[in-house]
Amino acid sequence: MYVLLMLASGLFWIATYLLIIRQGFADKTYGMPLAALAANLSWEFIFSFVLPHKPFQRTIDVLWFALDLLIAFQLVRYGPREFADLRKGALYGFAGLVLVTAFCMVLFVSLEFHDPAGAYAAFGQNLLMSVLFVVMLYRRRSLRGQSLTIAVCKLSGTACASLAFYLFAPITKASLVLPFMFVAIFGFDLLYVGLVFYLRQQSREHRERLPAVKNVASAIFR
Repeated sequence: MYVLLMLASGLFWIATYLLIIRQGFADKTYGMPLAALAANLSWEFIFSFVLPHKPFQRTIDVLWFALDLLIAFQLVRYGPREFADLRKGALYGFAGLVLVTAFCMVLFVSLEFHDPAGAYAAFGQNLLMSVLFVVMLYRRRSLRGQSLTIAVCKLSGTACASLAFYLFAPITKASLVLPFMFVAIFGFDLLYVGLVFYLRQQSREHRERLPAVKNVASAIFR
């Protein structure tokens, strides 16, 4: 059951990355917050090449890393549009600093806690990501680069991994932090799904009202 849950988690996250990439190119933006992207790239690189997982998980790690590189490309290409008050050089310099910081944090946390699976770093950055997706939605005030399908796949991917670790991973039995993070991540992911659904409904209702308004205007000014 542990392997099935982790396989489902891997597939849901692959779907999440692919959907983020597709939506990003469609909306000409990037779909993952900077700090979350830096943490993901760091974790995937470390557990693919520095402290490699077992072959099955490592294959998924490498695939995740490749997909995150595409999201990073979208950040480089479209990021300046989202941070119009920053010069490109300042934005890219800050992004590099965030990436170096994230890499060191993931590596040092995993070594300090003697955690070869990278569980503490993985769920820690998932919690960060879940919070930042809500913040990104609030900041953009639109679904640019985001979708309900992305939100549901993201929730499902982390929920499967959380359940697998809670039920079967020995590291969870002696931890207070991990179970807390499982619940907190799920809560923020549910909030994100709800907010995306609400914004999508609002956008749909707005589009449906526009033709009626145009028809009324045409009748008045005919």
